[in-house]
Amino acid sequence: MVARCPKTLALGVCVSTAVPAVGNRVPHVDAGVGAIATQAKTNIFYGTNGLKLLKAGLSPQAALEAMLKEDPDRESRQVIIIDREGRTAAFTGKETIGWKGHLVGKDYVVAGNMLVSSQVIEAMAQTFENSEGGLAERLLKALETGQETGGDKRGRMSAALLIAGHQQIKTRPILDLRVDEHHDPVKELKRIFEKRAVVTKRK
Repeated sequence: MVARCPKTLALGVCVSTAVPAVGNRVPHVDAGVGAIATQAKTNIFYGTNGLKLLKAGLSPQAALEAMLKEDPDRESRQVIIIDREGRTAAFTGKETIGWKGHLVGKDYVVAGNMLVSSQVIEAMAQTFENSEGGLAERLLKALETGQETGGDKRGRMSAALLIAGHQQIKTRPILDLRVDEHHDPVKELKRIFEKRAVVTKRK
């Protein structure tokens, strides 16, 4: 899921999958610019180049179309984008593995492939829409719901949460948490998030 907080203009991505180190490839965020998740047959250039195109002034849809046009393997990709204004774009290639698909809502896009069913992203969308709190908390809740609904039909191994916003210092994100190999990565991601919050309060 990629999402935006309309109050703080923070942008973020949450993701979980059945292969290791998902945080190293799928999520891409630039404060004040946009958030992108590139998955299925992942091509990180959709993230890096996509953010450059958004920064240059292209809309998410125009940026996505430009990148897809240059990619001969586009039908094996899944890409979702949101920018600082809340504009969105999404693409699920015909050759991605089912269940596959995406949903676009106000201030978010959720997508998945190799899922147990469409209920995974439907439940995530509902949870995000009905949740309160900061963007990180809302994304974590959505990710938890997706896992509880069945998630990746191959199993579970890694998860990541990447958030950036107006408090960003130089090129450092507000939050960059990763679980690279764990039997319950989303639960572990939440534990780390909550532990970080406690330590931060003590400083």
